[in-house]
Amino acid sequence: MLRSRLLLRILSLLMLAAVFLFLLNRYLVFWFDWPDIPQLLGYFSAGSSLDGPGFAKGLGLVLLYVLVAGLVIRQVRRTPDTLLIQDSRRYSALAAYIIRAAFWSVLLVGIVDAAISLLRVEGLLAGLVGPDWNGILEQARPRGLYVHYPLVLLSFVIAAFTRAISFVWLSLLVVLAEFAIVLTRFIFSYEQAFMGDLVRFWYAALFLFGSAYTLLQGGHVRVDLLYAGMRKRTQAWVNAIGSVLLGLSLCWVILTMGMGNRQGVLIAPVVNFEISQSNYGMYVMYLMATFLLVFAVSMACQFIAYFLCSAAILTGEVDPDTVEDYAYSGGGRGTDEAPGLHEEGV
Repeated sequence: MLRSRLLLRILSLLMLAAVFLFLLNRYLVFWFDWPDIPQLLGYFSAGSSLDGPGFAKGLGLVLLYVLVAGLVIRQVRRTPDTLLIQDSRRYSALAAYIIRAAFWSVLLVGIVDAAISLLRVEGLLAGLVGPDWNGILEQARPRGLYVHYPLVLLSFVIAAFTRAISFVWLSLLVVLAEFAIVLTRFIFSYEQAFMGDLVRFWYAALFLFGSAYTLLQGGHVRVDLLYAGMRKRTQAWVNAIGSVLLGLSLCWVILTMGMGNRQGVLIAPVVNFEISQSNYGMYVMYLMATFLLVFAVSMACQFIAYFLCSAAILTGEVDPDTVEDYAYSGGGRGTDEAPGLHEEGV
């Protein structure tokens, strides 16, 4: 029992670490020109363009992967009494934190960037911030570096001190933004490109960021004829296998296809600070490319949590009749104890 629990915890934590190590690898490769793994493997072949310092950086990345794997194994072995269901809740909490930070990011960036675009359209920006900053904010890269990125960092701080994921408010903001377009167009005959950009920006976030949260709450519709009639343990097998083979596979396809090279659909807009064709639209198109990244990472965290929750049922850690109330529906808030624990699992 203990050995299988440790093995499952190590496997799940390695899967989680692999996601974030991949993101770190992509960041170092595309922003700091570190060598990718294929370049590193081709160092000793004829015609390799990788120099000594580049080889050292690539080797450092490989050593980092090995170090993280060792730390994962060490950490799990140091906490043998931690239950699978407790790890499941932690990974769900991590997914929820990522989603909260993303929610606050699109809220703050959307409001501030729309305000800047409005001031530009009306010719008021230069008088408010000065001609120098007016010129800076008219460019996509400086606006991203000096306005968007600080707001994103602030959002991660806010998310650490909040617990609610207010998608209802984001839905309301989408409705209000669309209502403002209708009101200004048909009553005041006034419409600007940034108004439509704001609706698309928030609506895309609402759809993609809410997926992991809906999975956490068990709100996704199951279109099947067999699952509902299965026994609890059989359902746990289906959830465990499906989470890894189907759920995590989908997340990795998004990450690898979208960030495999500089022309990837996720990384190219971000690196180039891609914006819309409208001169007076919002400069957030490159951020919309990261929505799929947030979707993949948050869903990966939640699929791993789902896998552990199902494994807890299969190993007898929890009562399958009560575990749904705990992990599949965001239970266990404010407590470190999981309901339905058998005595041998405590």
